[in-house]
Amino acid sequence: FFFIFKGILSTLGNGYVIFMSSKRKKKLRPAEIMTVNLAVCDLGISVVGKPFSIISFFSHRWVFGWMGCRWYGWAGFFFGCGSLITMTAVSLDRYLKICHLSYGTWLKRHHAFICLAIIWAYATFWATVPFAGVGSYAPEPFGTSCTLDWWLAQASVAGQAFILSILFFCLLFPTAVIVFSYVKIILKVKSSTKEVAHYDTRIQNSHILEMKLTKVAMLICAGFLIAWIPYAVVSVWSAFGQPDSVPIQFSVVPTLLAKSAAMYNPIIYQVIDCKFACCRSGGLKTLQKKSSLKKSR
Repeated sequence: FFFIFKGILSTLGNGYVIFMSSKRKKKLRPAEIMTVNLAVCDLGISVVGKPFSIISFFSHRWVFGWMGCRWYGWAGFFFGCGSLITMTAVSLDRYLKICHLSYGTWLKRHHAFICLAIIWAYATFWATVPFAGVGSYAPEPFGTSCTLDWWLAQASVAGQAFILSILFFCLLFPTAVIVFSYVKIILKVKSSTKEVAHYDTRIQNSHILEMKLTKVAMLICAGFLIAWIPYAVVSVWSAFGQPDSVPIQFSVVPTLLAKSAAMYNPIIYQVIDCKFACCRSGGLKTLQKKSSLKKSR
């Protein structure tokens, strides 16, 4: 029932973000294009993965066979990796826009689409590597969903190399880039807030918009990492520790938390967007008052 609830919320929320963005697709900024891509990844997790797991949970076992298990594991890893790499690209975009203005103004819409192609190719490569015989997908310990076969690290050196490669390129490295980018942004914002106050209104409005996009990106990245880190810890312990020491009941909780990440993002995006719209409407009222005063004069 929890999977049904978050599946419906995730589908409606991410579908709404995609629909609203499609209405102004020619005006989307590079960071907003990345946000739409993130919504596509989250929608993919909900539409492709959730029905399999919901039916299996109600059946108390995996009912779709070995090929279904591999497909479910591939889809979950593909869209999950796509989400994390998208957020990594967003964090770099925010870092360049806030900390290096010359590079930030150079980034245009066509660069965002090139970046999207790289993101999808990256996710496709790492999700498909297990089919080449290097790794594999296997059922979770509780038997109602499938994931990467983390237990290969217990079997051979090749399995350990595969799991370490996945951990570095699909978790540790992207997370390090995200943390570095936002730490530098926070330090830059603290030092430049007073300077922006002396600029004209157009520069201030541009700065407010950039900060709004940065807040959205920071909250989405934080929510994603908080949701997935417990799952990563349990998975690493299963790979290199003692898998039998993790109770099956306990292993369900990180999975439920990780799969909830797709539900948070549209909520975060809309809350920040509504706050920005309120501020913007207040600014419009002020401008309207000024224009009416000019007319009366």
